[in-house]
Amino acid sequence: MVQVYFHCSNTEGTLIDRYGTAVSNLTEARDRAAQIMRSMILTPSSEDWRDWVIHVSGSDGEDLFDLPFTAMLGKPH
Repeated sequence: MVQVYFHCSNTEGTLIDRYGTAVSNLTEARDRAAQIMRSMILTPSSEDWRDWVIHVSGSDGEDLFDLPFTAMLGKPH
C-alpha cells in the first residue's frame, strides 16, 4: 500500500488533500480520483468544474498523474 494525495485545482486556486488515501496501485488511485471527481460534480453548486484538474501525487510529493474534470464532463460546446 502507498499513500497518495488528490489535490484539486483550477486557475483560481487549489484544494489540498492533507490526509491522502492508501492505494495498492495506480489503477486504484485513478479509480479513487474518478470517485472524488464524481462526488464534487454531483454536489449541488454553481461551480463550473470543466477547468478543474485532480493532481495525484505520492507521499514524497512526486506527481503521479493528472486527471482533468473534462475527462468526465466533456468539453463545452
